[in-house]
Amino acid sequence: MPQPNTTAQELREELARRRTFAIISHPDAGKTTLTEKLLLYGGAIHLAGSVKARKTNRHAVSDWMEIEKQRGISVTSSAMQFHYNGYHINILDTPGHQDFSEDTYRTLVAADSAVMLIDGARGVEPQTIKLFEVCRMRGIPIFTFVNKMDRAAKNPFDLMSELEEVLGIHSCPLHWPIGVDGDFKGIYHRDTGMVEAYLPDESHGMSRANAVIAPPDDPQIRALIGGYLYDQLMEDLELLDGAGDELDIQRVRSGELTPMFFGSAMNSFGVESFLHHFLELTPPPTGRNSTAGVIAPDNPEFSAFVFKIQANMNPAHRDRLAFIRICSGKFEKGMDAFHVQGNKEVRLTQPQQFMAQDRESVDVAWPGDIIGLFDPGIYHLGDTLLTGSQHFAFEGIPVFAPEHFARVAPIDTMKRKQFNSGISQLSEEGAIQTFHRVDVSTGEQIVGVVGVLQFEVLEYRLKSEYGVDVKLERLGFRFVRWVKGGADPSGLSLTSTTRVAKDDEGRFVLLFENEWSIRWALENNSGLELADISPRSAEGETL
Repeated sequence: MPQPNTTAQELREELARRRTFAIISHPDAGKTTLTEKLLLYGGAIHLAGSVKARKTNRHAVSDWMEIEKQRGISVTSSAMQFHYNGYHINILDTPGHQDFSEDTYRTLVAADSAVMLIDGARGVEPQTIKLFEVCRMRGIPIFTFVNKMDRAAKNPFDLMSELEEVLGIHSCPLHWPIGVDGDFKGIYHRDTGMVEAYLPDESHGMSRANAVIAPPDDPQIRALIGGYLYDQLMEDLELLDGAGDELDIQRVRSGELTPMFFGSAMNSFGVESFLHHFLELTPPPTGRNSTAGVIAPDNPEFSAFVFKIQANMNPAHRDRLAFIRICSGKFEKGMDAFHVQGNKEVRLTQPQQFMAQDRESVDVAWPGDIIGLFDPGIYHLGDTLLTGSQHFAFEGIPVFAPEHFARVAPIDTMKRKQFNSGISQLSEEGAIQTFHRVDVSTGEQIVGVVGVLQFEVLEYRLKSEYGVDVKLERLGFRFVRWVKGGADPSGLSLTSTTRVAKDDEGRFVLLFENEWSIRWALENNSGLELADISPRSAEGETL
């Protein structure tokens, strides 16, 4: 079968073209809309499927799951590729709703930078803070797009202060909005000194924005934005020279400084200019930590890790795909690679790239690219694939402790086989976590989720993808803790409401109803150590 065959020059050229990033935001900030507009400008689509047009059966391209189309929200991340001005772009659209934040956390592991989308009227919101902290922990660059400027918005100086006071990050506006009280007329480009004044949009944001670009003193600009907003812009620019930080690309790439842009994704205002600047400033593929140190993307040997498992993207074929982030070297269709956690050689077959659920076969891919591999059930989140004589494993992807639990069973006991298959696959995706009590022999399934809306998705997917109706009984547990060292905790001194269980990999856990019960367990059992995050270690071993 074919093996990677490339030159150092070819690898450098492909790396220079790649950009891989995720979009993060609080729900309803317009993330899916912005994603579609980026695809529109990249030529990947020709008519934006506006979220507001869902009633006409036109759905966002990145929302491929039926429940997403019905509810108007993103419940799973999606990967899309497109080209723009010579760049090869991998965009990771993530769920904004906090109940699906764990999927977002995993997706950020595969990104080299993040676009932080903020609602101009609401500013920094709770879910934005959580996702920002994940980005900060990973040290990835953050670019801020202040959206919905076509509506009444906060003063941009106040938004700059909010970023610093709430998130602790300095900002450098590269755009400046003209009109923030529902009278948005355009943006001022600080790098070129030009004004981009928007013309009335007849397409309702479904195509490229029409604008006039000229110096501020051009009579046409003053006529388009009006004398009041013109004078306001001049005052703001004078203040901005003393208020904002200077653009420092090193500070941006270390996550200390965020470039700031303003616009309206719904109306396509400011989107293309943002995309142009962003692609110039955001880094190409970066190195990844492993048991052998940092693996540089220009390493000629192929390496990649699995960051997402998705079953039934095509329900008619009951397929299962492993999404991998390529970290180094060259991928070729049909190549052989070593599966570190499985400790065996595997053939990487049926590789595909995506436009949400639409896919096409790919013959070659490079560091930074996101591709899907046919998965016969051998891959797990965090698995490493590589070629060459040096064997290593990339950092494991953490599994966060669920906060809501329920006992789940099929209504029709004759469908237990389909039920077990569905529960198993959704657990391997990371959509749910499963636990089994060790003090009962009924084999009851306890499902844990980070957000309660995941229970609704679980019921929906079991019925639509596996044909199983389920009964779901909520349980009083609020915390799960993994027992470090793997010792059987059945003989421990525990409160009457605490239960001993195992996770789906056979590791012992304790299920608690409250924090007091956790403290009791730790104070009354010498040497007991508990963990609230359960990563498979880099080598794939248990805790």
